[in-house]
Amino acid sequence: MSLDVRRHTIRRYPLRASAACALGLLLSLTGCQAARHVGHSGTDAQPPSWNICFSPRGGCTQLVVDTIASANSQVLVQAHSFTSEPIAQALVAARQRGVRVEAILDKSQRSEDDSRAALLARAGIPVSIDAAHAIAHNKVMVMDEDTVVTGSFNFTNSAEERNAENLLVIKDKALASAYRENWRKHRAHSQPFVP
Repeated sequence: MSLDVRRHTIRRYPLRASAACALGLLLSLTGCQAARHVGHSGTDAQPPSWNICFSPRGGCTQLVVDTIASANSQVLVQAHSFTSEPIAQALVAARQRGVRVEAILDKSQRSEDDSRAALLARAGIPVSIDAAHAIAHNKVMVMDEDTVVTGSFNFTNSAEERNAENLLVIKDKALASAYRENWRKHRAHSQPFVP
């Protein structure tokens, strides 16, 4: 199958479109808890943009790997299920080139046979377990100051090969700031993973 990745840039009504996109993502991914307006700040030189990918076999894993490869300063990960070797190796490579990488995983990843938690931890990446919730169901990466990876796509082989999933890579500083704040909130109540 061919790679189904589309690139879009919001040109018309950038504030309204960005605010609607951000609000929709926040409402759907946070269970409507403490919804607040998060819109494009208007101070960025570039308008928000995004890439979108659909699986199965839509190239979503490669889109995540390529996005990690473009990170310059940080990659913050929240994952419910994390078994993808290519994504784990991309995070290790980012750490080796000096990018700050940290991961928060669902408690199921402590005992999941195929979990990449131990691989990340052995590579010197701080890994934490979020056991404060019934399920830590986020599938998010925040990169640098302006990029968010999110959607239904778990960082797994099943998500790439068998499941009907979606993945968004969004470039927007205001949205990245909101996701980074949420990541920090979950990191505060998570416990260090010990391989």
